[in-house]
Amino acid sequence: MRNLFQKKDVAQLLAQYQKRKHNPSMGAFDLTLMGIGAVIGTGVMVLTGITAAQDAGPAVIFSFILAAVACSLAALCYAEISSALPVYGSAYIYSYTTMGEIVGHLMGWTLLSVYMVTSSAVASGWSSYFNNLLEGFGLSIPKQLLTTPEHGGIMNLPAIMITFVITWILSQGTKESKKFNNAMVIVKILIVALFIIAGSFYVKPENWQPFMPFGAEGVITGAAAVFFAYLGFDAISASAEDVKNPQRNLPIGIIGSLVICTMIYILVCLVMTGMVPYSQLNVPEAMSYVLQVVNQNAVAEIISVGAVIGLMAVIFANTFAATRISFAMSRDGLLPKVFSITGKKSGAPVWNTWITGMLTAFIAGFVDLKNLSDLANMGALLTFLMVSLSVIILRKTEKNLPRGFKVPFVPLLPILSIGFCLFLIANLPMKTWLYFSVWLLAGTAVYFSYSYKHSTLKQ
Repeated sequence: MRNLFQKKDVAQLLAQYQKRKHNPSMGAFDLTLMGIGAVIGTGVMVLTGITAAQDAGPAVIFSFILAAVACSLAALCYAEISSALPVYGSAYIYSYTTMGEIVGHLMGWTLLSVYMVTSSAVASGWSSYFNNLLEGFGLSIPKQLLTTPEHGGIMNLPAIMITFVITWILSQGTKESKKFNNAMVIVKILIVALFIIAGSFYVKPENWQPFMPFGAEGVITGAAAVFFAYLGFDAISASAEDVKNPQRNLPIGIIGSLVICTMIYILVCLVMTGMVPYSQLNVPEAMSYVLQVVNQNAVAEIISVGAVIGLMAVIFANTFAATRISFAMSRDGLLPKVFSITGKKSGAPVWNTWITGMLTAFIAGFVDLKNLSDLANMGALLTFLMVSLSVIILRKTEKNLPRGFKVPFVPLLPILSIGFCLFLIANLPMKTWLYFSVWLLAGTAVYFSYSYKHSTLKQ
């Protein structure tokens, strides 16, 4: 019986990278925008206000800084290992190389759940913003077409449609689709900048008093709540084979996007809590709400338009990452070959993109995501943990492997990252553990029924 923990050879992996059939087209700027696009979404629209009201008050800026420090530990690990192994697959390929095939397969399976569920959840949120925007023009979508069957509706039609639109854009190839994504992210940044500039004229310093109404405990509680607002920067590593000079550009994209997103969160929180008392911010659309309070309804409408455009970038980044994970798994024989067939003109995995898009659309349109949202959080935290562990192992097994970036103080910083991830995983609800266990069991069944027999390592 073949060893389930047989590892993928690093030299062969890098040789495979050199033989890739398409020309990379993404630079540091494109990667940074992809990271911002994946991170800045519902977090800045929703979590900023709710966390300020419920947990930290104006000191929510410290909550975001603490969460950023925790995320930066994982980001540093991503920066090192992605520059050393610049291939499709992200944590899947890192685990496969350092811990063996079955571990790598289950990590790839986990990543697929993270990216598809996240895309579905954001598509569902996009549907609400889109309907609100239509209502501003006196139009509306019937409730039955905005609601999943579990809640008495037929389907969430806008969520399905926007998923198919993004899927079609991705199927055109990386070079073409990145232009669209860059445009969406730039619009999103401009909208946030508009909020900061317009809102700053209405800031009243007295609204920042008391600055820390819930004490240090509230700041820490808030940090745990907003940690998930940073998830998404890891999608950058999944695009490695599409990147020009990955040893340089991948670390810049990963770390750069995290720094910029942290600055955006801090500025938005400062303006928001300065415009109205923090106790009034317990609303899902805090950015629009505070502008309406100061009678800037026109700017609030523009912010709503920006939310519709900006959330599309989040769907784009997560769907893109999912297709690259399944492509890598297919290329290694762990998923059917249809997932690694590329188009002659686009160079994109077209069949893969449409299969992933249809699955995501189905989840967004017909499944209630309330009980599944934490599944993505569990998967993301496990991914961060495994990437941090992979950095430690690879430092031991491949000491001379060229790295475009090195994590300082190894193994201390990766161990701190692992510890923080374990702490947050332990505090997730029991039902999340149940859903995740079921998903892993399904992945294990796929491995033994298909992947083990067709793995390229077996050949």
